[in-house]
Amino acid sequence: MTDLPARRLLLVHAHPDDESINNGATMARYAAEGAHVTLVTCTLGEEGEVIPADLAHLAADHEDALGPHRIGELAAAMRELGVRDHRFLGGPGRYRDSGMIGTPANDRPDCFWRAGVDEAAAYLVAVVREVRPQVLVTYDPNGGYGHPDHIQAHRVAMRAADLAADPDFRPDLGAPHGVAKVYWNCVARSTVQEGMARLRAAGRNLPFPDTFEPGDVPGVVDDARVTAVIDGTAYADAKAAAMRAHATQIAVDGPFFALSNKLPIPLVSTEHYLIARGEAAGTPEDDLFAGVVEP
Repeated sequence: MTDLPARRLLLVHAHPDDESINNGATMARYAAEGAHVTLVTCTLGEEGEVIPADLAHLAADHEDALGPHRIGELAAAMRELGVRDHRFLGGPGRYRDSGMIGTPANDRPDCFWRAGVDEAAAYLVAVVREVRPQVLVTYDPNGGYGHPDHIQAHRVAMRAADLAADPDFRPDLGAPHGVAKVYWNCVARSTVQEGMARLRAAGRNLPFPDTFEPGDVPGVVDDARVTAVIDGTAYADAKAAAMRAHATQIAVDGPFFALSNKLPIPLVSTEHYLIARGEAAGTPEDDLFAGVVEP
């Protein structure tokens, strides 16, 4: 790939829709600002639970046709965010959705959970060396909430960041490239508290208890630990539209959304990150590229 913009962002996610929920406003902001935004999705999300009744036939326990359908949903979501470079790890269908932990889908030999980390990382190394991102975004070691594919995406992304910089690893995949900064997705505790207040004011049932410690809700951390805060207020509508595009998985209702469990969740446009590698340029940063020397 030639003539790339000066700023280049790579995001690694497990399934279609993860990117819009976690990073939709961030992706829309940087795409609008002219950065090159690349999304790599590791599976087609074949094991997802289907929300609309008229699409229930797509589910894994019926026609098992959800994966190809979600390719189209992801493409539509990326159009809403202005992201033109989105790919599947190893190509569409190379790795199958592993399902939730402890389900039979975990045992399929073609599922992402069972893939060799170095084998899967090699596909991502090729992308890193082609796009040459300064910033990489993925999950924390627990995958946010413990989903096998999220954990595996973390492992593969971190391993690929190492291997892409190693001149002795697969020179056929391109020249070595070191990623300057790696961030993990997180949610600030204050954001959850504010969201719960909005739910109460709207008369909605709460998905979380009235009081909690940071570890009680997956992915939530104390505000003091947050390294970067991206204000995507200007891109809230784009994020909501991207989430609507994932219609089999997400139901958006004004300022709230729900997954298949039907629990209301506030739709937020301010997104939070923890820096895992590289140096933070202040705390919190308001730009993932802060401190990165542009060519």
